[in-house]
Amino acid sequence: MSARRLTRRNLLLGTTALVPLLAGRARAFGEKNRFIPAVAKHGGRWDARLSGLRRIAWELQRRTSVEVVPDARPFALSSPDLFEYPFLYFGGDGAFPALSEAEVTNLRRYLTYGGFMLADANDGSDGDGFDASFRREMRRVLPQSPLAEVPSTHVVFKSFFMLDAAPGRLLNKPQLLAANLGKRAAVLYSQNDVAGAWSRNETGDYEFDVSPGGEPQRELAVRLGINVCMYALCLDYKDDAVHLQLILNKRR
Repeated sequence: MSARRLTRRNLLLGTTALVPLLAGRARAFGEKNRFIPAVAKHGGRWDARLSGLRRIAWELQRRTSVEVVPDARPFALSSPDLFEYPFLYFGGDGAFPALSEAEVTNLRRYLTYGGFMLADANDGSDGDGFDASFRREMRRVLPQSPLAEVPSTHVVFKSFFMLDAAPGRLLNKPQLLAANLGKRAAVLYSQNDVAGAWSRNETGDYEFDVSPGGEPQRELAVRLGINVCMYALCLDYKDDAVHLQLILNKRR
C-alpha cells in the first residue's frame, strides 16, 4: 500500500525540515531522528511512571519501524527544550500545586504550535487528587478547549492497532478525554493510569496488577500506548491514511 500525503505535518521521524515553532527561534520538532518521551515536571509526584514510558518506547520500536531512545526525559514546563519533543507525558499520583504563569504560557505555546500531550491520572482519581488538579490547570492552559470525550471513531483508535476503548492499569473510564485545537487533539487524558499498565521493574516484572481485566487488559493498554505515540508523531493525517507502509511494515 502506498503512503498517502500527510495533510498538515510531515512525519517527524526521518525528516529534518519543519517550520520553526516560535518566531526568532531555530528550534523545531523533528530535529531529533528518534522518538524520546518527554515528561512534565510539576510540584506533585510527577515521576511515578518513568519505567512505563521507557517500556512503551521499547514496545513502539519492537512493534513498528519507529526508531526510539527508550528513555523518559523530564523537563520543567517552562523549559524551551520542550519544543524539541513532539510527545509530552503529564502524569501524577495525587494532587499537585498550581502551575506558574510561565509554565502555563509555555505549555500553551507548546500545544498551540503543534505539540502533543498525554495526561495520565496515575492515582485513577475522578473529581479529586490528580484529576481535580489537572482539570484546574487545563482550564488555565487552554480555556477555549474544554476536555471532551473522545469517540471510538477517532483516528487515535486506528492509528496502528484497531481499538474501541482506552483501558489502562484500571478501567474507571471507558474512553479518553481530549482538548482539541481545531481538528487536532492536542491533549489526550486518561483517568485509567495507562502508564501503570506498561511499568516494569528492574528485573523485568510488571510493577502493578491490572484490574479488572488482567493481562488481556494490559495488552490493550500497551496497544493504546502505541496508538497514542503514533498519533503524536503523525498528527493531522487524514483518517483514511492511517496505514502508512513506511511506518507500519513491522505490524503484527
